[in-house]
Amino acid sequence: MGNRILVVGTYDTKDDELTYLARRIRAQAGEVVTMDVSVLGEPKAPTDISKHDVAAAAGSSIAAAIAAEDENTAMQIMATGAARLARQWFQAGRFDGVIVLGGTMGTDLALDLCAALPMGVPKYVVSTVSFSPMIPPERLAADIQMILWAGGLYGLNSVCKASLSQAAGAVLGAVRAVEPPTRDRPLIGMTSFGKTVLRYMVALKPALEARGFEVAVFHATGMGGRAFESLAAEGAFAAVMDFAPQEVANHLFGSAITAGPDRMTTAGAQGIPQMVAPGCYDLLDVVGWHAPPDRFRDHPAHAHNRLLSSYLLGAEERRMVAREIAAKLAGATGPVTLFLPTQGCNEWDRPGAPLHDAGGLAAFCEEIRAVCPATARLVEIDAHINDAAFAEAVLAEFDDWCARGVIRA
Repeated sequence: MGNRILVVGTYDTKDDELTYLARRIRAQAGEVVTMDVSVLGEPKAPTDISKHDVAAAAGSSIAAAIAAEDENTAMQIMATGAARLARQWFQAGRFDGVIVLGGTMGTDLALDLCAALPMGVPKYVVSTVSFSPMIPPERLAADIQMILWAGGLYGLNSVCKASLSQAAGAVLGAVRAVEPPTRDRPLIGMTSFGKTVLRYMVALKPALEARGFEVAVFHATGMGGRAFESLAAEGAFAAVMDFAPQEVANHLFGSAITAGPDRMTTAGAQGIPQMVAPGCYDLLDVVGWHAPPDRFRDHPAHAHNRLLSSYLLGAEERRMVAREIAAKLAGATGPVTLFLPTQGCNEWDRPGAPLHDAGGLAAFCEEIRAVCPATARLVEIDAHINDAAFAEAVLAEFDDWCARGVIRA
């Protein structure tokens, strides 16, 4: 059972708050390792990892950070060093979870540090800007936890102590309770949405498990895509079934529901075998309480709930999505099969359904045929993506890949 927490912050300006946080962890029989990421001042007492250690890990020095005379440059030096040291110390077994305290500067650094640690390591950020739109989704570690540092901009008080003490209990409880991901079975990463719109996982998950694989299904609504890409970057997947690449369209057209510009590229860059299908390619998801981009105001829409609305793409916009998907797949270094269900790609686009557009579907299929990269195998299926025929075609390809040793067990 782990109980060692890495506590990170600027000890020159937040010593009292960081010391209080450490005291609350120790009061619950936890152990503390401290890291100072300040630049100008000194902590009241030495830390386990000094600011000089941090700067040196970035290939720099505190003197160089000060000489830059720019707080952004200085903090990026410290962020680089903190991320490298955190990764090294975790790999050496010197802590079990991390908590970082900060305002905008500390949060900027915290995002890099947390992203450097593997999935399953408890990562807590206590920040004055937690949940802020200033934080882009692509910088969030897939399993990061954030707690608003209410009333904590300067000095201790009863309001901020409530936040800090909860955070101390949260990170310590997490390291004691966490069951990290195992690697006892090869893992398949699959993207999808809920069963009201995409259903292939209902048939595929048990069939793949019966073949000896573990299946993780990611909800492709921004952060789900980030988790998917993060694990792909770690090389965690034996293969991916990226059947809901709607985040690609969201990013292309400026929606806030984005997984970042590297969506649908990481698995390919790692050489991981990819099966791809255009589930919900025809929809632009936007935050339900945001106004849609101007170009989509007159498009048919579906209000999924108060958080999420989907706008139907027109024929030319679908062609743009086809080209974007093809461009991303063209960079893959591993095998790629692109499945094209020619009768539709989400439950709302069937004939008679509210978002059916036969002309738009035909335009997309035509464009995919034209732009599919030579490095990808295009498999057309005369069925809807939610029909049994789609899942059967996927399993047939999967079995062939296994037989030929394409998938790494």
